[in-house]
Amino acid sequence: MSGVTPFPSPRTPDSRDEGPSPAPPESLIYDWNQAETIPRPPQPFELIDETLRDGIQSPSATNPCLEDKLELIELIQAIGVDAVNLGMPCSSPRALADVVAMSRHIQARRLTITPAVAARTVLGDVEKVIDAVQQGGMPLRLYVFIGASSLRQWAEGWSLDFLANASASTIGFAVREGLDVAFVTEDTSRASPEILDRLFRTALGQGARHLVLCDTVGHATPAGARALVRWTRQLIASTGTPGKVEWHGHNDRGLSLENALAALSAGADRIQACGLGVGERVGNTAMDVLLLNLKLLGWYAHDLSRLADYTRKVSEALRIPIPFNHPLSGEDAFRTGTGVHASALIKALGRGGDRLADHLYSSVPAREFGREQRIEVGFMSGLSNVRFWLESRGLPSDETLCQEVLCWAKERDRLPREEEILQQVEAHRRRRQPPG
Repeated sequence: MSGVTPFPSPRTPDSRDEGPSPAPPESLIYDWNQAETIPRPPQPFELIDETLRDGIQSPSATNPCLEDKLELIELIQAIGVDAVNLGMPCSSPRALADVVAMSRHIQARRLTITPAVAARTVLGDVEKVIDAVQQGGMPLRLYVFIGASSLRQWAEGWSLDFLANASASTIGFAVREGLDVAFVTEDTSRASPEILDRLFRTALGQGARHLVLCDTVGHATPAGARALVRWTRQLIASTGTPGKVEWHGHNDRGLSLENALAALSAGADRIQACGLGVGERVGNTAMDVLLLNLKLLGWYAHDLSRLADYTRKVSEALRIPIPFNHPLSGEDAFRTGTGVHASALIKALGRGGDRLADHLYSSVPAREFGREQRIEVGFMSGLSNVRFWLESRGLPSDETLCQEVLCWAKERDRLPREEEILQQVEAHRRRRQPPG
């Protein structure tokens, strides 16, 4: 544990505390973002969490134990996400058993989250999903997927007729068995309109009511995401068949968040994402960062005070460390050891309270998302860091002690841990004790 101080803490006395309360911090910010805004989604939209399906496909991820999966489902519900993919029942006996157990948990706890599963366009895979529905005792939305791009067809030796026939037989069978089917085309963002037109019309004709557009290798740009979503919505409208559009993005070019927002603005009805952005290769759209931005854009009304709990659980369950600089959840997201920054934060705390301090050196109000601003003592610190650190712990903060701790910290090449600073405080106390 590093030597850090969370707000709130004892406030440094300041004559400027007196007088009327300042204006809300938001009123002190000139927002250039409003000059050219991201178009607000024209439609209501939903989110589905793919951490327990695509997320655990990361080569570095651990398949969580059932207890961790159940806790994750509770947290996914707590942050207001509409649906959760429970995995692929066809992949192993354990996967099927876990899907059944999670389905029963959702029912027993009366959760409102919608469960879903994935399968290939193979009849045997769908039969396992039917088993999971029967054993779990509740409906499951089926996401049935097939490779769509010419690249994939060439690599596999598939023809478009083969893809269309396989999709038709699998979707038709699933619909006749009472499943709500979403049709997933892998590598959609690199597939031609001719291919997608054939496959989408086939899927809708067989009863699929959701078309999932996959940026499987993170190829898309925001312009490409918008174009693909709009084209798909026009195709659905031309069929006269009800259907919704979902977006599934990967982050190979670092554009997955921007693509998700672009897809929503273009009319996507649901976005798929994973906690911490885990998944194949460099991962998927990060659910936590997506929610953070949706909230700040005013597109998401649900309380997100447990969002940090969710990301910590994803990290713990999948044994994927949270990068120190990860937005919102990273260790460094709301902490500073720099003297100028710390001094300004302390003044802000004295003048306007926690909300003002939350906005001064951050575009993200930490408390709204379950985090706190933190002040550290280190090689870039000033006396204000040390004094605040000591006072917040009820320790003496006389000038001599503060100077000693600051000089010691500036000689180090990293930020000291809390116990190391406390050792320096104790050593100072002993030196000040009268002999005998």
